[in-house]
Amino acid sequence: MAVALELQGETLGDDREQSSHEGTSFTKLLLQLPRLKHYKWWLRVVTYILFLLAGQSAATLLGRLYYDEGGNSKWMATFVQSAGFPILVPLLFLFSPSIASTSTTSSDISSATATPPPLSKLALLYLAFGLLLAGDNMMYSYGLLYLPVSTYSLLCATQLAFNAFFSFFLNSQKFTPFIFNSLVLVTMSASLLAVNADSENTDAGVPKGKYVIGFLCTLGASATFSLYLSLVQLSFQKVIKRETFSAVLNMQIYPSLVATCVCVAGLFASGDWKVLGKEMKEYGKGRVSYLMTLIWTAVTWQISSVGMLGLIVEVSSLFSNVIGTLALPVVPILAVIFFHDKLNGVKVMALLLAIWGFLSYIYQHYLDDSKSQANKTGNGEPSEAVIEVC
Repeated sequence: MAVALELQGETLGDDREQSSHEGTSFTKLLLQLPRLKHYKWWLRVVTYILFLLAGQSAATLLGRLYYDEGGNSKWMATFVQSAGFPILVPLLFLFSPSIASTSTTSSDISSATATPPPLSKLALLYLAFGLLLAGDNMMYSYGLLYLPVSTYSLLCATQLAFNAFFSFFLNSQKFTPFIFNSLVLVTMSASLLAVNADSENTDAGVPKGKYVIGFLCTLGASATFSLYLSLVQLSFQKVIKRETFSAVLNMQIYPSLVATCVCVAGLFASGDWKVLGKEMKEYGKGRVSYLMTLIWTAVTWQISSVGMLGLIVEVSSLFSNVIGTLALPVVPILAVIFFHDKLNGVKVMALLLAIWGFLSYIYQHYLDDSKSQANKTGNGEPSEAVIEVC
């Protein structure tokens, strides 16, 4: 009997030891999962940054090629900024909300499974954003047509100031010294690049009335685009409540469809469609190059837009605008490579200032991330990869 009790005690001890070991392993696994999510968050952010920089830079260079080789249709230049959305439709079927969640916190996970908003509300939201995009793209087209590149680039750099204003009131944006430093440096970079534009980029030959129209259109487009970014962030938080990649695709596809329909209507109503055949024949690099320029311009704008929306969901609209403004000094460097433009010290300085501003913003998020994890650890809770949006 004593032997049986002894054997039973040893068995119970082994069970407790095994259970304790399994509990320890499970605890370690729980501690590792948030860290894995943390790395995945940074990986997504870097991917979206590359999408935005590569897409916007390539689209800008292709737009310049279109005008340099004889293209001059404002409606066509506006059309290609939204017409490439069909390439995103296959991705919509590949990524379902259940597996494509971009969330990293428990509250985000619960929001990903929340009841979707009514279809009528979503349709109205997409319609409003589509009309806003169409008007914004048209204003940018008028600005680029009537303004010298220097003035146009300088006015585009005002997006950050407008976005900071809208983010403060619409998105409860917090401003820290590092974020303020980032905004100043990136704006200085774009402004420095603009005032150093080559002397041939002047407004000679442009009537004063059209110059004023171009100035007002570009300024209005910068303000409208900044408002659009803040409203998109607000929509994801208050209406859509599903921070998934499929939600990002929906926000890009359906407003782009509306904007494309508006552009098609404008193309026919203005009569620009009648001169497209002549424009194709007289294009400097031939018909095939004309079509390929327009097609790839449309594709690269979609890549850029997906990156922009992804950064809005993952970080904030202001951060997305910072990255978009970072592309302004990147484009001249690429133009040196592909268009053999002259490289001078001002362009290099503008690029360095932009990179400095970008790193300043990234460092602020690193500080927020470290502070959040330290607070969790100090409270005795498993450290989660909570990213405070600044």
